[in-house]
Amino acid sequence: MEPSGSHPWRSRSAGLILPRAAGKAPAGSPGGDDPEIEQMATLPFELVSPERLVFSGAVTEVIVPGAEGEFGVLAGHAPFIGMLKPGILTIKADGGARRYFVRGGFAEVNPAGLTILAEEAKPLEELDLAALAQQIQDAREDVNDATGDDAKQRAARHLADLQQVYEALERDRTGATTH
Repeated sequence: MEPSGSHPWRSRSAGLILPRAAGKAPAGSPGGDDPEIEQMATLPFELVSPERLVFSGAVTEVIVPGAEGEFGVLAGHAPFIGMLKPGILTIKADGGARRYFVRGGFAEVNPAGLTILAEEAKPLEELDLAALAQQIQDAREDVNDATGDDAKQRAARHLADLQQVYEALERDRTGATTH
């Protein structure tokens, strides 16, 4: 057996390295069959909320807040279905990035692309941390003032929803991750 690092396709950490010619992707990978392709491959993506189709178009990457941690989806990703957690969804396309707060739902990757069905999806710029903090304070008071089990449960769910939004925005603001 050859020592690690002595084989041209093996790195010192013993991970396989696929051969690449002049910076081109290997044949069979996105962009690898056509040597003229120099841009990143795109995949079709749709972000859907109960109210509307939030985004639909070709993207280069989507970073998804999955229940088990963030994951990125590029063209050629293996089929996958995952649950979302409240967090920031980043859509990369046309050299820029769009960011949305999403809460709940599912992400499905298949040969046709990526579809996210979110319980809620809002552009990040529409959310205000200070106003949200005030809404949380008001919701806490509503929980304390509620009479009856049903009213208390509804108020508690509303408070929990607001806290999830706030925590996701705060994680995004501070750069904290939850992997």
